[in-house]
Amino acid sequence: MKKRIVSLLLAASMVATLGACGNSSNASKSSSSSSAKASSNASKADPVQNLIKNTKGSVDLTLWVSETSQYQKVMKEIVNNFKNKYKNVKLNITIGSESEANTKDDLLKDPEAGADVFAFADDQINDLVKKGVLQEVSTTYTYDPKSVDTDTAVTASTLNNKLYAYPMTASNGYFLYYNKDVVPDADAGSLDKILADCEKANKTFGMELSNAWYLYSFFKGAGLKATLKDDGTTECDWNSKTSNPTGAKVAEAITKAAKSKAFKNLGNDDQMSAVKDGKMAACVNGTWSSDAVQKAWGDKMGAAKLPTYTVDGKQVQMGSFSGCKLIGVNAYSKQTGWAMLLAEYITNPENQMKIFKATGEAPATKEGQASSDVKSSKALNAIIAQSKFSAPQRVGANFWNSANSLGQSLAEGKYSDAQKLLDDAVKGITAAVK
Repeated sequence: MKKRIVSLLLAASMVATLGACGNSSNASKSSSSSSAKASSNASKADPVQNLIKNTKGSVDLTLWVSETSQYQKVMKEIVNNFKNKYKNVKLNITIGSESEANTKDDLLKDPEAGADVFAFADDQINDLVKKGVLQEVSTTYTYDPKSVDTDTAVTASTLNNKLYAYPMTASNGYFLYYNKDVVPDADAGSLDKILADCEKANKTFGMELSNAWYLYSFFKGAGLKATLKDDGTTECDWNSKTSNPTGAKVAEAITKAAKSKAFKNLGNDDQMSAVKDGKMAACVNGTWSSDAVQKAWGDKMGAAKLPTYTVDGKQVQMGSFSGCKLIGVNAYSKQTGWAMLLAEYITNPENQMKIFKATGEAPATKEGQASSDVKSSKALNAIIAQSKFSAPQRVGANFWNSANSLGQSLAEGKYSDAQKLLDDAVKGITAAVK
């Protein structure tokens, strides 16, 4: 009920201000274009001015962002700029340290005691909305995220066709790293060629098949799905017998690739150790490993979207989970208007670039991703290129263990019946969440 009242008050406040500035049907038709432009600009400023006008006393807000020194430093700068921009209002903003991975769990312990504004990983949006903690972005003050941010980022911030958060970064995903001394640029687009190049050079290729997050890439690329249902369970057709290719054909293709003597089912730390030691010449990993790979390979480091792989004699582009960091507003905030304005300010195009320069994480704006600063990063270019073949991570709790086990079985290749293996895995993946 509180959420509905807040939304109605926000909408009414903006409508009232805009309505007061509207032209009557009897307005003079001889108004100059400059006057019309001035009126338009005034109307656009009205929501903020109306918020300021209706603010009595001080405004106390709490902001949760990553505990890393880079985030704490840049957020302090952004918050200070926000306070200076609205210096006629006494704004008391406390910046807290909170890992985006833990935001949902900590917030749901006591939403009313939680932060007014908070950063979180986009895969938490379903639970936060379901629990009534996220304030819907039904009105905007200074810019529209739907126009400014990429489609991928907006989709990650949306549930049931409603925007519930403001995109902040868009680089939590995975792509291909390769050593150009072993894998030429021309071969980086094909898993078959990458494995052949690595075998020839007695080097390895790393991908954590036993991790459901990465395993998803093969099935997603083949047009099969694993997605969240309204009841919290996962809808999954990885065992489809009627799709083209079928789930069994995809499973067999994965195992065939994994049987290459170059293919190593390794996690992040083991991959980076092998890269450092010169044993690994290509791997599927993320932006967080960029510095380590760059240090090991230097100018020979290549980064690209994931390659295609062979399924039933055809080349299929590998997909992936995409990941964004979002800024949300607590529906229980006592200062919803100011919380929304702060969230907008943190994530506006200018500040997304500040965050990028401070943290190395890709901005979510279309303009930012096209900037020369972002394009100069091989890793960010690769994650942006892969985003065209990605989908937000939206799966139920039972997806992970069952899909992890499936990946391990496919990597080992000891099964005798691919269809039965998939049927058993999908049964676990789609099981009711207790």
